Amino acid sequence: MARKKKVAKVEEPVVQYTKTEEELKNEKRLRALYSLQLIDSKIDRIKIIRGELPLEVEDLEDEIAGLEKRKEKFAEEVEELEKMILDKKGIIEESLVLIKRYEEQQKNVRNNREYDSLTKETEFQNLEIQLAEKRIKEYTEAVELKRTSVEEVTNKLKVRISDLENKKSELDNIIKETQTEEDKLLVKSKAYQEEVEPRLLAAYERIRGNARNGLSVVPIERDACGGCFNKIPPQHQLEIKTYKKIIVCEYCGRILVDQQLAESLDV
Repeated sequence: MARKKKVAKVEEPVVQYTKTEEELKNEKRLRALYSLQLIDSKIDRIKIIRGELPLEVEDLEDEIAGLEKRKEKFAEEVEELEKMILDKKGIIEESLVLIKRYEEQQKNVRNNREYDSLTKETEFQNLEIQLAEKRIKEYTEAVELKRTSVEEVTNKLKVRISDLENKKSELDNIIKETQTEEDKLLVKSKAYQEEVEPRLLAAYERIRGNARNGLSVVPIERDACGGCFNKIPPQHQLEIKTYKKIIVCEYCGRILVDQQLAESLDV
């Protein structure tokens, strides 16, 4: 029986795939976008460390400004009431002078009609005095209430100013610890923003603004969107991996990048 000759297996040459110009552009865009996302996420974490302190400081500043206005208004009202009290005291003095004059004139009247007329004038001035005294009492009570309010506002103001100083001190300490790092990250963020065309950058900012966690660009993880965790179709995954085009998640609208690209970046 004739033996079969072994045929040598010829290995086919490996063809190196060359990316098209558009694919190279997409890869560059996605690298810049994801790098920008990593940097902005670090800045977000710094802001989280600061927590609500900036807002608390702002709220305290607004409250203090409001309290100072209230205090100023109360002081103006007290000043106005005190002027009104002086005016009423002036009326009383004038009325007393007139009463004294009428009483002197009554001693030299020539008939009952003149006497009755002077008596009515005297009674009128006494009524003016009574009314002025009533108003003085009301105004004095109002002044006391206003002064009490001023004291309450002043005490509250002292507490709020102390709170503000403590919050500012706490915020300043945190800022000192993180400001250098944040400044460096902001410079990097600006540099990557300049690498991204305006249309894509606007989309990035819009998506980021709508996302609760600030994530606009996310990698594919276990065949799912790294933002909303919904499954990504295999065809889309292939297009993302080969940079055929820029793909967004059809569920959450985030820009998707290949996990290998994401892992290769370190900012």
